Amino acid sequence: MGAIVHCDGLGKRYQIRHERERQQYVALRDVIAEALKAPFRRGNGHHAKPAREDFWALRDVSFEIAPGEVVGIIGRNGAGKSTLLKVLSRITEPSEGRVTLRGRVASLLEVGTGFHPELTGRENIFLNGAILGMSRAEIIRKFDEIVAFAEVERFLDTPVKRYSSGMYVRLAFAVAAHLEPEILVVDEVLAVGDAEFQKKCLGKMHEVSRGGRTVLFVSHNMAAIQALCSRVMVLQGGRKIADGDPVESIAAYLSHGAVTTSPRLREPVALGQSLQLVGVELTPNPLPSGQSLRFSIEMKARQASRIGELAVLFFSSQEIRVGIVDLRSSGLPASVRAGESWALHGTIRQVPLVEGDYRIGLYAVAGDFAGNLFDLVELTVTARPVTGHAPYSAVHRGVVEFDVAVDGVA
Repeated sequence: MGAIVHCDGLGKRYQIRHERERQQYVALRDVIAEALKAPFRRGNGHHAKPAREDFWALRDVSFEIAPGEVVGIIGRNGAGKSTLLKVLSRITEPSEGRVTLRGRVASLLEVGTGFHPELTGRENIFLNGAILGMSRAEIIRKFDEIVAFAEVERFLDTPVKRYSSGMYVRLAFAVAAHLEPEILVVDEVLAVGDAEFQKKCLGKMHEVSRGGRTVLFVSHNMAAIQALCSRVMVLQGGRKIADGDPVESIAAYLSHGAVTTSPRLREPVALGQSLQLVGVELTPNPLPSGQSLRFSIEMKARQASRIGELAVLFFSSQEIRVGIVDLRSSGLPASVRAGESWALHGTIRQVPLVEGDYRIGLYAVAGDFAGNLFDLVELTVTARPVTGHAPYSAVHRGVVEFDVAVDGVA
């Protein structure tokens, strides 16, 4: 079976108008004076004609999506994600290129897309279903399931203009997901719902994809993208810069424009007015998963200080805190006199992190400083040797991989 979504050289251009040297307030005498001066101006002189500028929200974007794929689309604000979804949903026409869709598309791009505010929830379910091309019999068959998922039974005969944003989006998602479109397009609107509803939505999108239907999902939640999607596209400045494995694409997105870290602290970092962090070092780096990691932390006192609390923080490439090393029992609290240095060395035994890049920070209560320090150094973890078979793919492995000793098989 061929691609269900095919985009070739897709581009979307908007025109931005600029009014040159426009004044906030213009009196009548100024308008009359300008009109009298206009005939005597040269062609290249000052004029109030608005200038136009072409802005490409999308440019030269090409890809194919197979039936049943769950594709995440990520990028920073203004990268072109929502514009791409609007083009795929036929809300707006592309300026160049071609889009081919082989199936019905259900879009959830903003709260209440396709709803009529004066109609009730019940009426909007039938209206939305009809817009998607469903027969009345199909809508009736799915009606109870939609209402139960959206949890709006009490307000079913209330005009949706009186719904909260959470109720609105619950009903809109329930309609879009349950009326069995071949292609489901979901933007960041799930952020409107509470945590339990978001969990339900992710579960429903899993169910939709297992049924052979295609899902395009835009989100800034990297954990949700990695858990749900089998493929991730990254947009930057309207262009596609990565497309493929979720872990690799997310890493490319997060690393773009980020401050490059290194295995050693590049320069001292101030901890308030009294202390300075002068060294953080991790060895070996890269670290094979499951092996022990040596660390050293060095501080210098500008004035007499007490180091009361200290912890090493581990963050994943998706900027999620994944672990902590509590150092309060390792010779703390400690007092350091002005001009003196204080160092702590130790070993983190059998680090269970799966392969990837991790950013290391500190939590400290020391001198007049209390808080977190982020992105001090970077730790690269390589895969642990596996005999006899390949490791499970990263999407199934989470962040840590536990060691096990099996006593036997009965």
